[in-house]
Amino acid sequence: MKNSKKQFNAVVVGTGGQGLITILQIMAKAAMDLRLDVKTSELHGLSQRGGSVEVHARIGKKIHSPLVAKGKADLILSLEQQEALNAAGFAGKNTFFLINKLISPIPFKSPVQEKEIARMLSQKTKKISFIPASDICRKELGTDVTAGIFLLALASIKEIIPIDFKTISKAVLDVIPEQYLKINRETLGLAQKYATEHKKN
Repeated sequence: MKNSKKQFNAVVVGTGGQGLITILQIMAKAAMDLRLDVKTSELHGLSQRGGSVEVHARIGKKIHSPLVAKGKADLILSLEQQEALNAAGFAGKNTFFLINKLISPIPFKSPVQEKEIARMLSQKTKKISFIPASDICRKELGTDVTAGIFLLALASIKEIIPIDFKTISKAVLDVIPEQYLKINRETLGLAQKYATEHKKN
């Protein structure tokens, strides 16, 4: 692993239909390609499209439990910005939040805006980054279905996760069905371009 830690803990949150299980599969494949142990867990909401989804991935030399302990996440990857609040309990002072700037309507509730989300999360950690992944993918690809892949690739480029971009890219191409490879290759390129243009962020 790139850092000195023996384990890396990630929590990925979003809503049903955003491809969280695919992200989990890619992380697991990439970790195994690096001969690391990996345990994953798929939690509530998976059967309900649009409902809250939470998945865990733990990576290291030897992992015993698939669940990230409260306050122990190294990365919280949120595919919808309000969902980041649901994962705040897993955050500690060194947790990195990588958040898609996307708001999904919640019936009978006013949406929580980015500024307020950032204020609440800042009580846990100062490592908070909002990324317009859905907007970028829609603009460049005509769909935001690969926004999660964009964020995962960005996390590898920025070395937030202990898996290099080349290994993540290979895992994407190994896991994704052949008919969707073109759009995912383009998504990986978009993440590289964004990282180059926003090196200070």
